[in-house]
Amino acid sequence: MAQYEHLPIYKKAMDTAIYIENIVRGFSRYHKYTLGTDLRNLSREVVKLIIRANSEREKQITLCMLRDKIEELKVTIRICKEVKAFKSFNSFKYAAEEVINLSKQKKGCL
Repeated sequence: MAQYEHLPIYKKAMDTAIYIENIVRGFSRYHKYTLGTDLRNLSREVVKLIIRANSEREKQITLCMLRDKIEELKVTIRICKEVKAFKSFNSFKYAAEEVINLSKQKKGCL
């Protein structure tokens, strides 16, 4: 299996997933188990797809799946903002910026 811990995109995705895990703890009970679960699952899927793409010879299909998951994550973060799931605007801003940076790094992979 190929090494992936050194990849900047992996590090960014892992940091983002950990941030999302921590921020979802502050969501209200309703949002924690609906939108929070979606956020947590999507952030973990992004990390898994990066690992999978790194170990494959033909990366194009997995990178397209990664692009789609990152977009889903962006949309879910935006929905969380609109329904006021985030405790503060800064929490939303940081999460959105992290996913945007992740998306920019992924573009370099194609």
